[in-house]
Amino acid sequence: MSRIITRRGLLRRGALGAGGLLLAGCDPLDLSSPVPAFLRLGEAVAYHTHRLIGADSLAREYEAAEMSPDFRTNGNTMPTSAAYRAEMARGFAGWRLAVDGEVEKPGAYSLAELGNMPSRTQITRHDCVEGWSAIGQWTGVPLAVLLDQVRPKPGARYAVFHCADDFDGTAYYESIDMVDARHKQTILAYAMNGRTLPVGHGAPLRLRVERQLGYKQAKYVMRVEMVADLAAVRGGGGGFWEDTTGYDWYAGV
Repeated sequence: MSRIITRRGLLRRGALGAGGLLLAGCDPLDLSSPVPAFLRLGEAVAYHTHRLIGADSLAREYEAAEMSPDFRTNGNTMPTSAAYRAEMARGFAGWRLAVDGEVEKPGAYSLAELGNMPSRTQITRHDCVEGWSAIGQWTGVPLAVLLDQVRPKPGARYAVFHCADDFDGTAYYESIDMVDARHKQTILAYAMNGRTLPVGHGAPLRLRVERQLGYKQAKYVMRVEMVADLAAVRGGGGGFWEDTTGYDWYAGV
């Protein structure tokens, strides 16, 4: 039901413009038109539908034979950050994922440490706001495992993902609430289709939050910050495209 009135559904029905230069491949929304209000209604329906059917409801998982032969890259495929490129040249040997903010015990984790934690492998469908989909396999550490280690404070309500890539000098970021942060299928993936995650798909680590659209699947994740309120983070919309184009924050499918 919710998919009918998300941006993805609107795009497939021709309500949004065809490709521009944005990550989602769409022209910026005309915020003075009725469309943003309609999209916000869609977001509310998707959010409440997911909560109604249960916080633990799963996105569909597929068999290996159903995986897409070609899973296209999208958005930035190589961060311009000198620090990122230096880490990439070293095979991310010195890279660390910071997990901090409103937590009792901030941590910083190497890829090796993440790889030694409990992992989850899932074959799911990536639904892009452009209208295309692809099925791929992802392996990574459940975000809930990290949250159990850092112990979020009672006031922490959102996980914010700070990334190495940027658009015109503005760093990419995304966020999810604590329900989705602890969801079984929410993982920080370090492998794709049985191999180390490629740079074009977000190495060394990307978010997979499978009940939401593709632009929520933040690539090049460098830091997870637990916060009480998204209003104090950057533009207050909860994500780069939410701040700059009015995209839905929840983006449920």
